[in-house]
Amino acid sequence: MKKLIEKIVINSDRPHMVGDGFRVFNYIPGAGIPQERISPFLLLDFNPEYDFGPSNHLRGVGVHPHKGFETVTIAYKGSVAHHDSTGSSGIINAGDVQWMTAGNGILHKEYHEETFSKKGGPFEMVQLWVNLPKKDKSTAPHYQELTKDGMGKVQLADNGGEVNVIAGNFNGVAGPAETYSPVNLFDIKLNEGAETTTSIPAGHNTALLVVNGSVQVNDEIVGEHSFVLFENKGEEIHIKANQQSVVLLLSGEPLNEPIVSYGPFVMNTEAEIRDAIADFNMGKFGVLED
Repeated sequence: MKKLIEKIVINSDRPHMVGDGFRVFNYIPGAGIPQERISPFLLLDFNPEYDFGPSNHLRGVGVHPHKGFETVTIAYKGSVAHHDSTGSSGIINAGDVQWMTAGNGILHKEYHEETFSKKGGPFEMVQLWVNLPKKDKSTAPHYQELTKDGMGKVQLADNGGEVNVIAGNFNGVAGPAETYSPVNLFDIKLNEGAETTTSIPAGHNTALLVVNGSVQVNDEIVGEHSFVLFENKGEEIHIKANQQSVVLLLSGEPLNEPIVSYGPFVMNTEAEIRDAIADFNMGKFGVLED
């Protein structure tokens, strides 16, 4: 049975800035989609292609804390660098993914990589926040740096395109990301007229973002920068490209746990949020220069 579509969110064309380096549309928890409805996903920000121009100033987001969840940054165009209070740092380029587990608390900053910043050019990114189960919120912070060459690869028939499997399993091909609950994350690139079909468990909360192009999803036309929320009914998702297109398909098993958020802290109770703020104020997340 085809997975039914609950709603299609058409891009409102009102981006906002995150820091001075990310010009984003917010689909989760915006567009009237509560975090509980799309668990384990807490946030989806999309920076569609935009040229910030050359700059000697490293645009981005300065030092900020995270606790209780994971941030996943998917690079489509441009380069992003990061540093954190554990001493980790790195750079992701087009096709790469940075998967940061904040766990019991971390300080972090991310910005346009220096060489890219100086020359400018197209910049396109997606950032997801993925909630951690209660039992894993105290895990030590760590990173998974997933390069484009290390992704699971599915070549579509008749030169139709390619699926980069970041997490989970697409038609028998597994992605490299290690997750704390069942999650699928598929970067799907389709040439004009190409199509692909996959199955997602009926109980998963499932959504799709059209990064570029225009597609038909289970026979409904979905335009560029639109977001599809599926019902928790049916399993089959069929995608056909009306033109050359890029689609991000995500699904996850709901955690079915309370969600209490306060900015960059996501816990299960108000008391845990107060403890998180206290830990941050006492310097337990470490030190990171801005």
